[in-house]
Amino acid sequence: MSEVKKIATREAFGSALVEFGEKCPDLVVLDADLAGATKTEVFKKRFPERHIDCGIAEANMMCIAAGLSLAGKIPVASSFAMFAAGRAYEQVRNSIGYPHLNVKIGATHAGITVGEDGASHQCNEDIALMRTIPGMTILNPSDAVEARACVLAALEYEGPVYMRFGRAAVPVINDNAEYHFEMGKGTLLREGSDVTIVATGIMVNSALEAAEMLAAEGISAEVINICTIKPLDSELIVKSAKKTGKVVTAEEHSIIGGLGSAVCEALAESFPAPVYRIGIRDEFGQSGSASVLMEWYELDGKGVFKQVREFLK
Repeated sequence: MSEVKKIATREAFGSALVEFGEKCPDLVVLDADLAGATKTEVFKKRFPERHIDCGIAEANMMCIAAGLSLAGKIPVASSFAMFAAGRAYEQVRNSIGYPHLNVKIGATHAGITVGEDGASHQCNEDIALMRTIPGMTILNPSDAVEARACVLAALEYEGPVYMRFGRAAVPVINDNAEYHFEMGKGTLLREGSDVTIVATGIMVNSALEAAEMLAAEGISAEVINICTIKPLDSELIVKSAKKTGKVVTAEEHSIIGGLGSAVCEALAESFPAPVYRIGIRDEFGQSGSASVLMEWYELDGKGVFKQVREFLK
């Protein structure tokens, strides 16, 4: 069997910026002294005059991005998720969200797969924070192919967008001719009849692996990829819930305020159904390799399989 290709979504983020920058002279990229880690360095090398290193001052970076937007530019402000969503929350809310400016936020190193950097850098709360900002679009791609599509779509879109990328290399699952990305729409990856698994980001691959294991035990799992967390494709989720009767959500994020909460809200309004949320429970992360942490928090394929099976019992 050939080895599965793995690429970090942050790598696709950097290359997509260069791709768009080639045709759009108004694109400006800002970073907070982390260009090497966030992969905005590739844009910096290609367009040094359109790259601004704001230093370790994320709040100021967001305000500069807001000003550039008002000047007609398309600014992309990038840093680790912990700093882009956490440290600079007030500026994102008041200077970008409130006036609904055309600023894109490229947040890398999200979730527990930041790994050895530990709890201080493992941002498992960013989606929850960004969901509370009126008018903020949130994109969380499942692999490098989807990450590229997300970036290009976000840059074409008029309005604030929060894009979430990871540090670790993850399997490429969308490298096929049938793949199509549309902002605000989920994708049905696998049909099933016993349970619906709604996954986002790197958890989409875990959900697909779990579905295979469940099938071996006679359990038919439907798998939905939700890349756009806000606005949520409630129609697709409700339709699937009506078909299977039970829903599991999977995210590399706290189960509080993220995808799980969004799905529960959508179902509560339209079709109340039993929901089990897979993700980081009410706790902080810890230091360790990405693969070990995924297994520890039962976010890998085996962990998702185990939790879905227990839920169905």
